[in-house]
Amino acid sequence: MVDPLRLRALLDRLRDEVTDLRRLAGYDAATLLADRDKLKSIKYGFVVAIEICIDAGQHVIASEGYRAPSNYGEVFTVLAEHGHLADEDVPTFVAMAGFRNLLVHGYADIDDRRVVATLHNHLDDFDRFRRALAASAIDDTHDGG
Repeated sequence: MVDPLRLRALLDRLRDEVTDLRRLAGYDAATLLADRDKLKSIKYGFVVAIEICIDAGQHVIASEGYRAPSNYGEVFTVLAEHGHLADEDVPTFVAMAGFRNLLVHGYADIDDRRVVATLHNHLDDFDRFRRALAASAIDDTHDGG
């Protein structure tokens, strides 16, 4: 059974990380691209936020006894298989896991313009994930409440 306190703590931390990213998103692209410290903050914020999504998803998967995902991207597929995420959102979240891998492992040089574009265009994805998991995994753990 999902530990609602643990999951809520993860989702609250996700909200806080996204709030910090939103503050940085208030800067225009040129300002961000010219400031290495802001870029590093954005990249780190993305890594942490995506890791929280993965951790929260893995907690739900393990707690409910769902099949084990074979990689981070598949966490979101498994969640969708059990109604925790909308099927149409899965490609977005799988791409999010891939973006995390690029940031962490540096498989390829990350184009900072891509990082800034992601900042300006995809923060709502985190909100959608947080709301979906809270509604499906936390609200369901309380008998009607």
